[in-house]
Amino acid sequence: QVQLVESGGGFVQAGGSLRLSCAASGRTFSIYQMGWFRQAPGKEREFVAAITWTSGNTFYGDSVKGRFTISRDNTKNTMYLQMNSLKPEDTAVYYCAIKQRGEGGYSQWGQGTQVTVSS
Repeated sequence: QVQLVESGGGFVQAGGSLRLSCAASGRTFSIYQMGWFRQAPGKEREFVAAITWTSGNTFYGDSVKGRFTISRDNTKNTMYLQMNSLKPEDTAVYYCAIKQRGEGGYSQWGQGTQVTVSS
């Protein structure tokens, strides 16, 4: 099992920035990819970004391309999401998740962190 703990959420005005962190512990050697997802009230969960743990290849959802940057620090087993030019529609609970080697989907999730962007 891998345990995930998100941090860094908060309240920010439109146009501002926040950085989210996701610290992984436990069987971290099994991680193939880590990702960020978000869910706003009344909406389905949405893919935000992902990063392949060893290669560092990154992937972004269309709604955040050019504004958000995903990165990771393998030495700290931590993934980050730098969010710039935030918009009110970015308001959501943000979750980190992992895809383990040999799995087809994301299997373990953090508890989530709230991001609120005011207009």
